[in-house]
Amino acid sequence: MKKDFFRKVGFGLGLDEVVPDDPLAWAQAQMDAVPPLPWKGDIPSGDSLMDHYAHWVYTDRKVLRERHKTDRKAYKEAKDQLRYETGEMFFENLELCIRHDAAVNSGAPVFERLWFFWGNHFAITDKDSMPEFTTGPYHREILRPHMTGSFTDLVKAATTSWAMIRNLDNSESIGPNSENGRRRRERGKPATVNENHARELMELHTISPAGGYTQEDVIALSYVMAGWETRHTKKRQECNPVRFNQRNHQPGTHTVLGKAYKQRGLDSSNKLMDAIEDLCAHPQCRQFIATKLCRHFICDEPTEAMTAPIVAAWEQTDGHLPAVYKTLLQVAWDHTGIEKKFHNPEVWLLQMVKMGGMAWPPSPKSMTYSFKFEPRHSQRQPKRTMREIGLSPYRPQQPNGYSDMSSDWLSPELLIRRLAFASESGRRLPKDIDFNALVDRNFDNADEVKAYLAPYPTRFGKGEALFPSYWMLMA
Repeated sequence: MKKDFFRKVGFGLGLDEVVPDDPLAWAQAQMDAVPPLPWKGDIPSGDSLMDHYAHWVYTDRKVLRERHKTDRKAYKEAKDQLRYETGEMFFENLELCIRHDAAVNSGAPVFERLWFFWGNHFAITDKDSMPEFTTGPYHREILRPHMTGSFTDLVKAATTSWAMIRNLDNSESIGPNSENGRRRRERGKPATVNENHARELMELHTISPAGGYTQEDVIALSYVMAGWETRHTKKRQECNPVRFNQRNHQPGTHTVLGKAYKQRGLDSSNKLMDAIEDLCAHPQCRQFIATKLCRHFICDEPTEAMTAPIVAAWEQTDGHLPAVYKTLLQVAWDHTGIEKKFHNPEVWLLQMVKMGGMAWPPSPKSMTYSFKFEPRHSQRQPKRTMREIGLSPYRPQQPNGYSDMSSDWLSPELLIRRLAFASESGRRLPKDIDFNALVDRNFDNADEVKAYLAPYPTRFGKGEALFPSYWMLMA
């Protein structure tokens, strides 16, 4: 049996789990349905968190800054209280608990790994207060439900989500010849499109630069996307549902990659949907996504032999994601023991948690928050832990998300962070943990690993030795 496979595509096996007789079938069986989130505590809706966000934005911008414009100390104190009332210091921590609880307890760890992958692929950057209020619900309510449909539908959902439109500034796009564009020019104000969203839709989410698009294609797609916005109102500022505003849309026909997109019906919102369908059907899109999936799960430099079956499954099913996933898992299975992948810090942490039975994440009871005072230490620990090990999943600095290349996680600083975390991880391990059983379940070279651990008599010593070891870092 290829026991490394459980770590390659999931988070390893816990000590109380039944070892599957057929690991590949076990993994593929997780691909057909979205598992429910197992978190037993409160899971706030995206709408409720948007209400919190709206209150945060409006009160800070329109009330506190005006009220305390000559008293910086008073402003800081009032803003801190606002942080508590709105959960600005709490919700990201809660989302990390929900995310990590799913990885450890959903019963579908391979699906959860793919959830992490798509959240990073359709990344929302560390902008404004989006990690605190928006990114978690976007992962839960926009990406996760669409993971078992078509890639096209997943792209449509991500592209027209509040999080993506806000993150990539599409609300700022006003077609120069649109109704509102003409009015702005008459008043001497600029009316232009913002290219960010259109560029990232092609470069990062679908066809990649290898698709051969030009600057003219970017501008044309920006015209297609103009009008998709988050409406700005006095009380909620930009925290309003996404809409298509025909008055901001650049009229006419726009040509992207040689294909003309024209209005159907009374508005032009169809243009974006039509363009997304064509981008997702582009041969380079299939190759790009197949390569990224292989790079995440198998090795840094995927070969054509790895990507070709995935591309073929995509072509045969018109991008039906479960079929793509199952083929990916077959390829990963075939290369387990041949190719090894260096795990990013979050995957590494969750493998320690699952395999070692660690007390993580904080319990639902400990994450019950009053919204009156600063969150307790335990309620702030998830963010602190992720910063300690060097990957905050809701805070990538760039729209291309975190790297899947090993070289980007092999710096001395990041390795030292893992060593430091592993050195104190023993206190999270059960007192009666059986390291021999842990190793037997999760490592093909079990005898070699157990021999390495033999000189360390305590669970603290064994954990400190195993968790930052080469075998644990790679699968």
